[in-house]
Amino acid sequence: MSTRTEHPAEQIRTAWDALAPGFDRHTTPHTMRYGEQILDETAIGPGTRFLDVGAGSGALALPAARRGARVVAVDIAPAMVERLAARAREEGLDHVRALVMDGEHLDLEDDAFDVSASLNGVSLFPDLERGLAEMVRVTRPGGTVLVAAFGSPRDAEFIAWTLGALRAAVPGFAGMPTDPPPLPFRLADPNRFSAVLREAGLVEGNVHRTVTDTFFASAAEVLDTVRSSHPLGAQWITGLTGSQAAEVRRILEGMLRERSGGAPGAVLHTALNIGTGRPPAP
Repeated sequence: MSTRTEHPAEQIRTAWDALAPGFDRHTTPHTMRYGEQILDETAIGPGTRFLDVGAGSGALALPAARRGARVVAVDIAPAMVERLAARAREEGLDHVRALVMDGEHLDLEDDAFDVSASLNGVSLFPDLERGLAEMVRVTRPGGTVLVAAFGSPRDAEFIAWTLGALRAAVPGFAGMPTDPPPLPFRLADPNRFSAVLREAGLVEGNVHRTVTDTFFASAAEVLDTVRSSHPLGAQWITGLTGSQAAEVRRILEGMLRERSGGAPGAVLHTALNIGTGRPPAP
């Protein structure tokens, strides 16, 4: 008897499809805030041809469309694409095309976009270099390639605080691997990030750090965000016993109250590294 082994792309698609409902409910409000802040620093306006790679629920695509850009948004997970398209329809953004597509193999023409961007998208690809090369290929010479990814785990406080609570509440909790780090943090080192941009053939490369402040109303909201934002976070939270989950919530509630001076909710900070470069003229 033989068993079918899923191709890595199928495994990725399955994992993110499973996360999509929770991601859309709990994580999208935060990623939209990241996207708005990132695009505030980017020249996007009416008529800009904009590509969002690994678009998820549209954290870059929808803010770009609100600015008048003509947007193509691609993601490997059909459930994510459905949610992105639904959000675009709800806002009347009829200049957004949401497509199911593997970002390592873009079925798009060369030099088709003025800006190609990715927020915690291409940085999660198994083959980061291939995904970035595809973004460069479809961006016109002199256009902009933009990649945003988490900085250090300790600077994404919703994650760092959850890890601290898990270590305190769960005997033997292994924590997050560091060598190599998980994919969401593979571009945390600005020097490595800069090297990746250079190796992709981009010129005028720049990596800078931005910090986004997000209000979390409760420990439950923190945990819902961690659980829904990435398969690794889902693994951490869904594996808890009832007593462990209660203790993690109790610890996080104390941390939030300490930050806020006694109120149940608090503002947490998330640092992102933003790398930009331009495909050179031929």
